[in-house]
Amino acid sequence: MARTDLSKNLLSRYEKLEGQRQNWETHWQEVADYMQPRKADVTKTRARGDKRNEMIFDSSPIQAVELLAASLHGMLTNPSTPWFTLRFKDEDVENEDEAKIWLESATDAMYTAFNRSNFQQEIFELYHDLITFGTACMFIEEDDEDLIKFSTRHINEVFIAENDKGRIDTIFRRFKISARAALQKFGDNVSSDIQGIFRKDPYQEVEILHAVYPRSDFNPKKKDKENMPFESVYLEYKNGNELSISGFKEFPFVVPRYLKASNEIYGRSPAMTALPDVKMLNEMSKTTIKAAQKQVDPPLLVPDDGFLLPVRTVPGGLNFYRSGTRDRIEPLNIGANNPLGLNMEEQRRDAIRAVFYVNQLMMQQGPQMTATEVIQRNEEKMRLLGPVLGRLQSELLKPLIDRVFNILLRNNLLPQAPEFLSGRDIEIEYVSPLAKAQKSSELQSIMRAIEILGSLANVAPVFDYVNFDNLVKHLADIVGMPQKLLKSQNEVNAQRQEQAAQAEQQQQMAQMQQVAQAAGDVAPLAKALPDEARAVANAEVE
Repeated sequence: MARTDLSKNLLSRYEKLEGQRQNWETHWQEVADYMQPRKADVTKTRARGDKRNEMIFDSSPIQAVELLAASLHGMLTNPSTPWFTLRFKDEDVENEDEAKIWLESATDAMYTAFNRSNFQQEIFELYHDLITFGTACMFIEEDDEDLIKFSTRHINEVFIAENDKGRIDTIFRRFKISARAALQKFGDNVSSDIQGIFRKDPYQEVEILHAVYPRSDFNPKKKDKENMPFESVYLEYKNGNELSISGFKEFPFVVPRYLKASNEIYGRSPAMTALPDVKMLNEMSKTTIKAAQKQVDPPLLVPDDGFLLPVRTVPGGLNFYRSGTRDRIEPLNIGANNPLGLNMEEQRRDAIRAVFYVNQLMMQQGPQMTATEVIQRNEEKMRLLGPVLGRLQSELLKPLIDRVFNILLRNNLLPQAPEFLSGRDIEIEYVSPLAKAQKSSELQSIMRAIEILGSLANVAPVFDYVNFDNLVKHLADIVGMPQKLLKSQNEVNAQRQEQAAQAEQQQQMAQMQQVAQAAGDVAPLAKALPDEARAVANAEVE
């Protein structure tokens, strides 16, 4: 089948990206061999289901990777706690009650979409790839059945390119699927080659090339699927046959990088940093095992003559020697147990734990530790991972949330927004435990300021300078208190007016009671006054 200009161009671009990635592949393979063996098939071809850990003699690096991946999952995208919320950039709109209600409803709709999909298991795989390879990739696809489908792709499938702003906007993905799956996905567009393979063996795999890149001739006035900001092309890798040409309204991949050098495209990982120590620890553990075997089952000294029977080394085995001679079987003295090797191994383990923050993440609560100390240490742990948060917010969380939001919006799965919110810009606020930890210092500063002002309140009206309404809102925002638990400004104003009216009414009643009491005290005097007056008058007459 003749290749079109489009397929030739895409295959040429793919080959260039493939050449740029070659230096990384051996590095990824070596890292995976020691710390992620289930994904150690970058340069090696391994059968599915075979053993992948035959090179490993110490599993502590694997455990460190698992711990850091689980910690990132719990601190960034924990399914049991809110980890993002939506807000309007315009503060005037943000304070409107209708706007708050709509934002909370839209946020709840997004959480529902995340929790009903396969997001949690796929994002956990992404964290593993991120920590191991330094670069991870997730495909967010609109699905007719599940609406949104997440799929974390192995690093060996992905070839990436950046734009002038350092953002990944081009991906070539080379992957394998069965001939049966290719027919189900692309129908009659498959070539005769795949059709022939399907007739012989429906489960034989074929290679597909998927390219997603910015469309150079994009026209925003056209609304057809072949005129979107990002072009999507599926090809048969073997012959260049075009299987599908469509597009995406936003980039469908999220490709976070753990750390990145300024002159590199692919990221670097803590596993790469720990690799020398991991390899050394593995060799030390191998040697230690051999030494332990020699001590438990030492080599034997056997005379070179006089023995006709085989040496029995099994438990309870009997070996005969001539009485009166020294011709006997003895173990070879290989020296006493030397703790030097064990100490060196532990030093390597400590170095590996430091790279993966094991000691901080596995914080042990001592019997004398107060609740305040626990909170402070937890905040210190999260601030330690703070430098990673900035890149993950821009390369993982933001494009992820934007993509899901737009999918729900196009499918009318978000609540109807009031008319006055039309055209308003929405921004994402991260409220995960890690994001909250970044704000903890601000909270401590505010509480310290309030404490100082309280000590000065007896000598000067310092609290007159504090806007307590804004203070309460800001504190609630810092600690991540849900907006639905706070009263709206209108509700607060109405409550204050009611309280003022009640106070005024009570004051009036108190005044009326005072007047009534005063009148009650005057009445006896008024009653007695005429009698006294008459007595005085009679006295004058007399």
